[in-house]
Amino acid sequence: MQTIPMIELKAEIDGLWQELMTSIQGVLRSGHFIMGPNVNAFEEEVANYLGVKHAIAVNSGTDALVIGLRALGIEAGDEVITTPFTFFATAEAIEQVGAVPVFVDIDRHSLNLDPHLIESVMTERTKAILPVHLYGQAVEMDPIRALARRYGLKVVEDVAQAFGGEYKGIKLGTIGDVGCYSFFPSKNLGAYGDGGLLVTNDDDVALCASMLRVHGARKKYHNEQVGYNSRLDELQAAILRVKLPYIEEWNEGRRRVASRYNTLLQEISDVVVPVELSDTKHVYHQYTVRIRNGKRSLVQQLLAREGIDSMVYYPLPVHKLPVYRELGYSFPQAEMAACEVLSLPIWPQMTHAVQDRVIHSLRQCLS
Repeated sequence: MQTIPMIELKAEIDGLWQELMTSIQGVLRSGHFIMGPNVNAFEEEVANYLGVKHAIAVNSGTDALVIGLRALGIEAGDEVITTPFTFFATAEAIEQVGAVPVFVDIDRHSLNLDPHLIESVMTERTKAILPVHLYGQAVEMDPIRALARRYGLKVVEDVAQAFGGEYKGIKLGTIGDVGCYSFFPSKNLGAYGDGGLLVTNDDDVALCASMLRVHGARKKYHNEQVGYNSRLDELQAAILRVKLPYIEEWNEGRRRVASRYNTLLQEISDVVVPVELSDTKHVYHQYTVRIRNGKRSLVQQLLAREGIDSMVYYPLPVHKLPVYRELGYSFPQAEMAACEVLSLPIWPQMTHAVQDRVIHSLRQCLS
């Protein structure tokens, strides 16, 4: 029995093979592999796509968060409010700049940070809010922006899972002071290796971030601050340039697959399908259902026996990881989600036949 993976990249690669090979060969023949013309062109093209003034390519989504926080002046002792239901890199980046992550619980429908809980944990040390657009679903940004204006806070958007997603017609990552993206190969816009991006409309933040990615120098060998070695290489930039023009088509493909999942799964007992909030464009980096009544582990095991991959993003909320466990935090909605969420296979070119096999198997598991 052929396994159905979480994401199938073969169709994408086969469809772009000639474009990819031409682009890769062009880089190899150029002999220019770091911070060259493809990086410059990709930064311009992606900035135009997102509708933002500055795009700074870096080595990873994690680096984008670290550099973005530093470029905004977040430093040791500052507090940054974020979600406990995310990949650890979100909190890790806050720690890396010496700041303190302060968690608030999630909204039980969107699974994103609940903006209405933020003000209750703010202190005089609060300097920023870091919302995560989880699974491709936008966080409710208007109340976050209102709080930021009222208290003079910075907003850093973690858009690692939501490239091309929208909130009220605005591309995610361009709403706050800084937006941070990942180009890990499985992302909606993925490289074939690591890569990341930071975007901003602030000239000073852009200059600082551009310096930080190359050891804190705007001129080679004239280092002005301690920075990082965080550069997107030419090969990855060339690949991303080939793929960027297709991102809208691919995101619409994911949305079609997700819509069909929703229709065919919504009547299955113990399955809760994901919601798409009004005024948002969910881009379904993951198609994540909730399996109720303690059945998630059994369902995952049974799906695996049928050759169907599934993943739990995430089995432990950040505050329950060993690094924070002893602090004794309790966030009931995040903890409940961690016990119930299950991500099913999804990719833009997924056929009805493949999807039907996933749905049939899930029905069988819960029958």
